[in-house]
Amino acid sequence: MSLPIFAASAENAEIRDVEGRRYIDFAGGIAVLGIGHRHPRVIAAAQAQIGALTHACFQVTPYESYVRLAERLNELAPGAEPKKTIFLTTGAEAIENAVKIARYATGRSGVIAFEGGFHGRTLLALGLTGKVNPYKVGFGPFPADIFHAPFPDEYHGGSVAASMNAIEGIFHSSIEPARTAAIIIEPVQGEGGFNVAPAEFLRELHALCDRYGILLIADEVQTGFGRTGRMFAVEHAGVVPDLIAMAKSLGGGFPISAVTGAAKLMDSVAPGGLGGTYAGNPVACAAALAVLDVMRDEDILARAAKLGAMVRGRLHKMQHDARFACIGDVRGLGAMLAFELVKDRATREPASELTRRLVVRAAERGLVILSCGTHANVIRILAPLTAPLEQVDEGLSIIEASLADVLV
Repeated sequence: MSLPIFAASAENAEIRDVEGRRYIDFAGGIAVLGIGHRHPRVIAAAQAQIGALTHACFQVTPYESYVRLAERLNELAPGAEPKKTIFLTTGAEAIENAVKIARYATGRSGVIAFEGGFHGRTLLALGLTGKVNPYKVGFGPFPADIFHAPFPDEYHGGSVAASMNAIEGIFHSSIEPARTAAIIIEPVQGEGGFNVAPAEFLRELHALCDRYGILLIADEVQTGFGRTGRMFAVEHAGVVPDLIAMAKSLGGGFPISAVTGAAKLMDSVAPGGLGGTYAGNPVACAAALAVLDVMRDEDILARAAKLGAMVRGRLHKMQHDARFACIGDVRGLGAMLAFELVKDRATREPASELTRRLVVRAAERGLVILSCGTHANVIRILAPLTAPLEQVDEGLSIIEASLADVLV
């Protein structure tokens, strides 16, 4: 939901509005600001690049920052197999190009995605998305040969076995494995409610893909770049996907996205088949290189683990507070955490209106938070990984006080 806050300036985990009021930012521009607003090293790198070259279009006249960033991502992506990277501008573009690569490399058309998943707002990405309201309403028909399986969401009755059986069911009722190009999954669902894919499920999914010659695409647009305590969330499961789509925190506030995958897959596409006018813009590439330097030099992965432990502890304390029987579940991975609000813990009926009021009340108290989930009843915590711990604690106290306010 849009808040009546008109941002004028920001630094690290704080936003100032046009009237000078301070807000703690637990939204991060929807997970874009993993290392905070306007990190000095990112700003310096962007300014230096602006002084030299702002646009050339890499397909026409290549430039060094694009190449250096691709080399860095090739090294960081899991797995020993040689990799290559292409840059784009938005997360949806990364998803669409990952699907294009999978289809071209396999000669197949089908794609299996998951209920509750979110992959972007362009037409193919919407077809992959497994959440109707508000994203898909009125925008159909969607591209063909896309199928959805249930996500193994234990809190809502899902399981690894049920999801794997459902995929086999798709192979029997809708599309055969030999015509399926890819399975795409968020290791932690973002808009779907921060539902964590069990490590066992990711490993079984990987084995199934290997068995049928299907490519596994990891949508790390929201999970990527340290949010979960690893550079990529799939690393928690020890899984090496064939293709990884990334965006958001890669650019530190500048628009850039990427697909990194096995070199043999990336090279399979004919010259000119991938790209874009603004894809891998020089300024965004320079900013992304600075982001990676900051993550390395400031040990952001360790900080994410520490921040996540602190936030999880506070949320669990709230969950066990008699005042907050409305907190049905606390979940997430690393510093990518959320809590679900329910009308009754036994029935787990979603408390969507309570969640909406909490977001509004928190803003009134000086905190920006986001809701998510298929019923919009989940509050997600996306504080910058560089935020001072005392500031994060202050934000959590605002959540606690705000929730107490709206329950009266």
